Amino acid sequence: MTNGLIRVLIADDHALVREGIRQVLADVEGFDIVAEAGRGDQALALAREHTPDVAVLDITMEGGSGLEVAALLRQELPATRVLILSMHDHAQYLLQAVMSGAHGYVLKDGQPGELREAVRAVSEGRTFYSPPVADKLTAALRGELEEQQRRNSLDLLTARERDVLKRVADGSTSKEIAAELGISPRTVETHRESLMRKLGIRNVAGLTRFALESGLTDA
Repeated sequence: MTNGLIRVLIADDHALVREGIRQVLADVEGFDIVAEAGRGDQALALAREHTPDVAVLDITMEGGSGLEVAALLRQELPATRVLILSMHDHAQYLLQAVMSGAHGYVLKDGQPGELREAVRAVSEGRTFYSPPVADKLTAALRGELEEQQRRNSLDLLTARERDVLKRVADGSTSKEIAAELGISPRTVETHRESLMRKLGIRNVAGLTRFALESGLTDA
């Protein structure tokens, strides 16, 4: 910051949106708009030139998306904090924003005060997400974690255990599985018990659900 002002770069491919952001920040003291850009590559060049405290980036721009610019800023200008301002609230954009190094994500249909609060928060080293974004991001991250846990659990299984799991989920009986795999029904039961122990599952319904969620079967 210079003289207590938060130095801000604005990048959006719509001039009217840039004007709106400028007016929102100009309505109160504490902000200094040091540069504006309508393209991603222009935003990156201006950031290198002015080293702003905060870069407010749209996602969809020619010459490089806001997410691409965010990733490059993280490498080249780590002191510049990135706030994504977008109309998109899809989980894929939110996760990509986090992975790109963005420190906040605000929706364009939010209130002016929210944008000012977000710029202040990220400039102070904190993160800021619009409430709807925070909810969706939490759900998306939970889904990613659950998927990773399933992948890790699958890695614990032997090839034979996967064969048995798929057939259990398909509704085959122990005798049918034994005949198809050329093993005894007792061996099938041993594999079933091992599956339940490794996966922390207590019944066939649970094994079936796990197989479906892991993509082992579409039954």
